[in-house]
Amino acid sequence: MRSVRRLGSWLFDMIGVAALIVGTATTGPGFAQESVAVRAVIVNEGVPGEGPSAAAWNTVPVSEFPLSPQVHWPTRIGEVTAKSVKVRGMHDGQQLAIMLEYADPGEDPDDAAALEFMVGEKKAHFAHGQPMAQVEGGPVNIWYWKNKDAKVLDMNAKGFGTLKVQDQQDVKGKGVYQSGTWKVVFMRSLSTGDVEHDTQFKPGEFINIAFAIWDGKKLESGDLKEKGSQKAVSSWWYFRAEPPADYSGYFYAALAIGLAAGVQFVIIRKLKKGASA
Repeated sequence: MRSVRRLGSWLFDMIGVAALIVGTATTGPGFAQESVAVRAVIVNEGVPGEGPSAAAWNTVPVSEFPLSPQVHWPTRIGEVTAKSVKVRGMHDGQQLAIMLEYADPGEDPDDAAALEFMVGEKKAHFAHGQPMAQVEGGPVNIWYWKNKDAKVLDMNAKGFGTLKVQDQQDVKGKGVYQSGTWKVVFMRSLSTGDVEHDTQFKPGEFINIAFAIWDGKKLESGDLKEKGSQKAVSSWWYFRAEPPADYSGYFYAALAIGLAAGVQFVIIRKLKKGASA
């Protein structure tokens, strides 16, 4: 009986190890960061073009990030309209789509939104890659959408006053305003080959992402409420294009359980032989 109890305890431990392996496969180190990350899930039917109203967006996880007035670059602004932005992402292995959703009391021609990414391995400050204490400058890749123009500009910067539109435009987009909310979709290939100017997205890797929103409402003075450096911004957060499913954790769990069952069979067989002797 004592041998059987020891055997039962050992099997329980082995099953626990197997469960841990499965848990690590689905909640490993990468998942811990996703509370502050945009997770672009894989879709098999292809990304829904540039349509923010596509039903597929309702099945995609959403992350929300705080926004604050831009204070790094004159002229500053004390208060902004957009206090946060909801972000969703999806890709089909070729095309990537990212949707921003944020509140705005009114639709205006100069309403605008942007995404920002680092280019390459060199760290950059989220304010256009501006050189600051302990942080070298840029480069950054900026995707900029404006309601009036109804298109997205693919841009680069390496510090304040260096913003330039790329000669090759790879990003597409579309914005839809409804019931006090903007939904803006940006779409581009995961990789472009232009590693000097474009951020390259490798499924499974975490990269940095930042957001900017402009409320283009025209004031009584004739000025725009938010324009240029006067905007709502975020700091750097994380972005991850989901890699293809990896079921290796389940394989190792099944292997561990199989080994446990095999050992149990051998031990029981020996115990029975000893008893008969």
